[in-house]
Amino acid sequence: MPASTQKLLKIDGSTGEGGGQIIRTALSLSMLTGTPIEVINIRAGRAKPGLMRQHLVCVQASQAISGATVTGAHLGSTTFGFTPNTIKSGDYTFDIGSAGSTSLVLQTLLPALLFANADERLKSTVTIKGGTHNPLAPTTDFLTEAFVPALAKLGMQVDIDLQQLGFAPIGGGVITATIIPFLRRANTLPFKLTERGELVNIALVASLLNLEYDICKRELASAKSSLVESEIDKTLITTQNNKLKGMGEGNTCYARVTHQFGEPHTHEMQTHKQHHEMFTLLGEKRSSAENIGSRLAGLVKRYLFNTDALVDEYLTDQLLLPLVLSGGGEFSARHISGHTETQAWLIQQFLPVEIKFDFIDNDKILVKVIA
Repeated sequence: MPASTQKLLKIDGSTGEGGGQIIRTALSLSMLTGTPIEVINIRAGRAKPGLMRQHLVCVQASQAISGATVTGAHLGSTTFGFTPNTIKSGDYTFDIGSAGSTSLVLQTLLPALLFANADERLKSTVTIKGGTHNPLAPTTDFLTEAFVPALAKLGMQVDIDLQQLGFAPIGGGVITATIIPFLRRANTLPFKLTERGELVNIALVASLLNLEYDICKRELASAKSSLVESEIDKTLITTQNNKLKGMGEGNTCYARVTHQFGEPHTHEMQTHKQHHEMFTLLGEKRSSAENIGSRLAGLVKRYLFNTDALVDEYLTDQLLLPLVLSGGGEFSARHISGHTETQAWLIQQFLPVEIKFDFIDNDKILVKVIA
């Protein structure tokens, strides 16, 4: 439906969690549905309200891929208008101009480009320059190791290449995403990620940029020791450390926890029916490598021992919109955050879908998306 025939949707940016997520999801849904929007009270409860640089780049990038008309969008503005046109596949490059999160800019554009020129199946490439490992955003590792595999289960083809790391405050990181337009197939089985099966592997990975290599070894040794002390089979734990090249300095580590799910009947099914959860931390000057490793192990143990839900907090938040767009489904979640509740509310402002949170117990919620 052409945007000009759609009724303007006014969105209060202070609703719920009230952060930049409302801006990003509103832009995605505006482009997907052709709905003109006016976002007011942007980040009203934050110390510095209004659009920051990475939010402004989200608006500008959305304008570029959808030919939108934009009003009132500038640094610090607390209101802007966005009227989309047609989403177009293509090769795009965006520079945040700071250490702002490349992941959050990409996640604004991904839903729209997955549905661009779907009949022609023209792929898009999006290169974004800025921060790749930010404290308050999914790292590129999280996207490649958890988010992209989850999209693949929905039949969505996305590839993300980390070309150069960028840590705050310098940034200088570069990612490139290749996105194939999504075609929903009639014989696709419903998405169901509810029952946690056998633990397959815990991959511990530490990486650093222009710092002492010993930091990685100490982080990994601390994390592995803590997990083994918890009687986790040490043969299931792998470790890898990486010395990286780029500008600035920084340290990051993650644990990728892999489980079987469902009831696989063949070896081929077993490799396909695996779910990855990612737990990431950034090194801190105030914290020792041993402390960072211990904290990483703590995140893993909370997930393994405190719940039998498959999906942890951050992936829960990020799965809702792709699940709506692919036709619905259900999964078990450990926690429903304010982010997730705000995301569900906003999606339902644009689309006639139902998102339900059925609390099974304190550490397991069944999330149902009925599209």
